[in-house]
Amino acid sequence: MISPGHPQLSIVRQCELVSLSRSTFYREPAPETAQNLTLMRLLDEQFLETPWYGARQMVRHLRRQGQAVGRKLVRRLMAVMGLAPIYQRPRTSIPAPEHRIFPYLLQNMTVDRANQVWCTDITYIPMRRGFLYLVAVMDWATRKVLSWRVSNTMDVDFCIEALEEALARFGRPEIFNTDQGSQFTSPQFTEKLTSAGVRISMDGRGRWMDNVFIERLWRSLKYECVYLHAFETGSELRAGLNGGLLSTTPAGHILPCTA
Repeated sequence: MISPGHPQLSIVRQCELVSLSRSTFYREPAPETAQNLTLMRLLDEQFLETPWYGARQMVRHLRRQGQAVGRKLVRRLMAVMGLAPIYQRPRTSIPAPEHRIFPYLLQNMTVDRANQVWCTDITYIPMRRGFLYLVAVMDWATRKVLSWRVSNTMDVDFCIEALEEALARFGRPEIFNTDQGSQFTSPQFTEKLTSAGVRISMDGRGRWMDNVFIERLWRSLKYECVYLHAFETGSELRAGLNGGLLSTTPAGHILPCTA
């Protein structure tokens, strides 16, 4: 998002335009400890089973697993992972207040053909010594994964790259459905869709089921691939995903993940 070598805009001005402080731009984030990475993996596994769990319930769950944790730590780790409960707070992700929220267009709609509706989402991927984020674009009718990208941050750039690849390879859908996360409500992302003539639909707050097909993809991917292979690097993860689950078309015909 910030280009240090931009020919016209200084770093200071670029930070101002995206409402980012210079100290935040230059700060090198400290890696999570091995103990925190273990907790994050446990949180991720439990969230697949109980997406309505907030920090309080997660603390109880982790303590039953023998982990001595407090609510403050669990809340912070869930924020890092992008996990927002669907019951305790009426939202599936934290929107940016200044971004436009588009109406939900899929109410009572029959989706029965390719390129009628696409959807997208971001999920947390645990690694052997850290974590990455994965975004995927999927066709609702065919359950086909059209494109995907991994990133070490949740900036909008990798989401835009996945969107651009899907549009270039498969044309454009009639409707593109997302949640209200700041990546998908950002002007950079929505303008790519509107300029292509795509209608934008956004899930109602707290309605994770609106994107149920991609949620099922995450579940299959993690249980059949990510949790079985302790990927060391981003390149290993990309190779494993590209050679397996995300290389196929319908989610009902998933290939085994390759290590």
